[in-house]
Amino acid sequence: MKITNIEAYWLQCPIAENKQHCSDYGLLTHFDMTLVVISTDSGLQGYGEAKAAVGSSGGCAAIVSCIENDLKPLLIGKDARQITRIWEELYNGTRDHYALSRGRKFPILGRRGLTISALSGIDTALWDLKGKALQVPVVELLGGACRDRMEAYASGGWANVEGIGEQLQGYVDKGFKAVKMRVGVMDQTVRQSIARVQAAREALGPDIKLMADAHGTFSVPEAKYFCSAVEDSHLYWFEEPINPDNKVGTAEVRAMTTIPIAAGESEFTAFDIRDLMAVRALDVVQPDSAIIGGISEAVRVGHLANIQQIELAPHCWGSAFSFMAGVNVAFAAAAATVIEFSLGGNPMMYDLVKEQIIVKDGYLEAPTAPGLGLTPNWDFIQEFKQKIN
Repeated sequence: MKITNIEAYWLQCPIAENKQHCSDYGLLTHFDMTLVVISTDSGLQGYGEAKAAVGSSGGCAAIVSCIENDLKPLLIGKDARQITRIWEELYNGTRDHYALSRGRKFPILGRRGLTISALSGIDTALWDLKGKALQVPVVELLGGACRDRMEAYASGGWANVEGIGEQLQGYVDKGFKAVKMRVGVMDQTVRQSIARVQAAREALGPDIKLMADAHGTFSVPEAKYFCSAVEDSHLYWFEEPINPDNKVGTAEVRAMTTIPIAAGESEFTAFDIRDLMAVRALDVVQPDSAIIGGISEAVRVGHLANIQQIELAPHCWGSAFSFMAGVNVAFAAAAATVIEFSLGGNPMMYDLVKEQIIVKDGYLEAPTAPGLGLTPNWDFIQEFKQKIN
């Protein structure tokens, strides 16, 4: 199964006005993603996603250029089944023969950032290809599902203090028993974030799991103040309390609270996750398959989580392709028990692919379709692909 072509498309689709929301990223009016398509001499194609931003909007021209100009020439003619070997060759560059012969990394300078995002899309597309070739879902290639179904949590929660309870209750009314809301600099003051969490807990009652996500926007003192004030709200986790570059600061926040601390969506490779774990910054780790290094690296993070007795909860805010990549990783991981499901305006989850992703009574069923189980809607792609000069 030789690779004959690799294509990358920057897709940018407007979000319907009634589904737009404001956060620390501003008013989100459109959704961006990089779709990676790998073709083979067998006639099969595999699909993956690479991200230029953790949120839903961000320019993808650099990723498209990296894939088509830098990585594609290295891969044409390669055996698409050799996923691990290809990952090592891309990560180590011209010194890949040293890495493979000596069993340790000799990485390229771009061992973090958009090059790893580009690698992520390629890696995920290769797993999709292999699953299709063998007629099994990716989860089977990863060792099989650890559970038949998994709880999904509704990810949203941008309303003000007066509306947050009603907004989150709307998610519960759809069958979700776990919900996540946004806090942090978008609230202007820490007190406002505290008030919104307290209002949410009061509206939801004690039995609904409630998470809060600051998108890394609090300072260490602000995060500590927030944690102290919402201890009685019994958060299931507090996500990205401060800047992801300040790993020691995240550990400092974790050390002063009983609230579990979650992070990892902004990290590149399992090495970054290892460093978070080394300073004892984490209770929940959240790799994003479109950022971390693809399904391959997300699986390695899952193994680290299992060893360290840390919960794995992949970050799944993206298109249907990164969502299903995260779902397959989560179902194959003993450390995962809950998966993110976006309740924001997200045409890339529903209009980009022909299949319907269904959460029933707050749960997702283990994947059964070959590969990622997704078929691109090429009319959608042609309409929203961006021209790159």
